[in-house]
Amino acid sequence: MKVIGIGKNYVNDKSEISAIKTGKQVIFTKPDSSVVTGNADVVFPAITNQLAYELELVIKIGKTGKDISLEDANGYISEIAVGIDYTAKDVLAASRENKGPWALAKGFDGASPISGFKPVANFPDLNNINFDLVINGEQKQVGNTDFMIYNFAEIIAYVSSFMTLKEGDIIFTGTPAAGVGLNVKGDHLQASIEGELLLDFKLI
Repeated sequence: MKVIGIGKNYVNDKSEISAIKTGKQVIFTKPDSSVVTGNADVVFPAITNQLAYELELVIKIGKTGKDISLEDANGYISEIAVGIDYTAKDVLAASRENKGPWALAKGFDGASPISGFKPVANFPDLNNINFDLVINGEQKQVGNTDFMIYNFAEIIAYVSSFMTLKEGDIIFTGTPAAGVGLNVKGDHLQASIEGELLLDFKLI
């Protein structure tokens, strides 16, 4: 299973999209060992003092494909979940000083908690999915897929032009433009899609 992420993929104002949309998507990968499932609590990583959360919808690939056309791309999605793409900001800053990659800052154990998946058939309009994140009882992020710079189909088509997507691969599709912040040990995170609580864990 591959874990793929896309960066900088949401706007606050849809009028901004046309100027930003160059076709050059920001893509990175994470190891499958970063994934946490089953609403298990996440151990706060010892490698960082700046753990940044990013709420994201996660799509699962349902069949193998390469060079997938834009028109066919959504047909490769089997299920959708909600997850947190964690970044160790201090580790990332140190890596950037030497023009290094994002791998360690994004790929540590526990960096990718995800909820259980829902069938894609449950979502009649992929360009109008609401999701949100509550931390310690306070709403921190709210998103809707209509504010994506690159939609699910565009992400799948682009990524598959570089690498074969296989059944079971998952893609973190970007975080809402507002509300990203830092977590501390003891925080309680709850993420929902269309008002249904799906992801519920604590940092321990």
